[in-house]
Amino acid sequence: MCVTAVESRPAGVIGTSQNPSNRPFGARVKAFVALTKPRIIELLLITTVPVMFLAEQGVPDLTLVLLTCVGGYLSAGGANALNMYIDRDIDALMERTSQRPLVTGMVSPRECLAFGITLAVVSTLLFGLTVNWLSAWLSLGALLFYVVVYTMLLKRRTSQNIVWGGIAGCLPVLIGWSSVTNSMSWAPIVLFLVMFFWTPPHYWPLSMRVKEDYARVGVPMLPVIASNKVVARQIVLYSWVMVAVSLLLQPLGYTGWFYTAVALATGGWWLWEAHGLQNRAKSEATGGKLKEMRLFHWSITYVSLLFVAVAVDPFLR
Repeated sequence: MCVTAVESRPAGVIGTSQNPSNRPFGARVKAFVALTKPRIIELLLITTVPVMFLAEQGVPDLTLVLLTCVGGYLSAGGANALNMYIDRDIDALMERTSQRPLVTGMVSPRECLAFGITLAVVSTLLFGLTVNWLSAWLSLGALLFYVVVYTMLLKRRTSQNIVWGGIAGCLPVLIGWSSVTNSMSWAPIVLFLVMFFWTPPHYWPLSMRVKEDYARVGVPMLPVIASNKVVARQIVLYSWVMVAVSLLLQPLGYTGWFYTAVALATGGWWLWEAHGLQNRAKSEATGGKLKEMRLFHWSITYVSLLFVAVAVDPFLR
């Protein structure tokens, strides 16, 4: 178990007695929005909506798409707010999280907890009453997995935290499919696995860049406890499996030539970048010469292009 040393002052307090509720209204609104981590949710929705097109084999009902997106945003936002509530002690000590609302005192811990729970309840009811209850339970399951399994149980205890904790970020693929069909199939399971094997090589390069932050608070991300060579080798391994899995949709009959062409092109470039990172790690490159963020930024482009192809492919078959 990892024991985290924290400052003696209460987490989320900036050293002033001013009540958060007395702060400017506009700044408070921005702070509550920031609790939901909108930029992360954008990526989750990128993997949700295209799967709805695949499930429909065309354009799904646009009202259903809107309800699924709103429900997904509220659910993921609630999970992210609860994550900030739990991690407020280490967020105060890490440079990359030092401006989060709980650390600056713009939102109090009690407010954050109430906000996160409210979003969880509202999103589950919204899914259940307007989409279907299968999507509602999947959404709630993703939230609980992220908050309980990843944040509370895995993050501070094992270097495999992001591997298994990343399952929460894979579930929007299943939600997108179930919102249209109210059932499951092999197509969303394959895309779930693509996201599962995508998550570690997506996040580990960023962890390599900020590993001093994680080391400072005792979070055992893989780059903290292993050399760059070991991390890069793991990245390459996961990358090859991810690309291989992404090519299963056509043999299973769910996609045609367009998706496969995009998967091959983008997957090939990913492998080029992954092996490039491994070669730089083997040569003992450090600092800016390691260029680990190249793969991190490409990973976001990769998943965006791949899922756009998922949405477009039904119209070209």
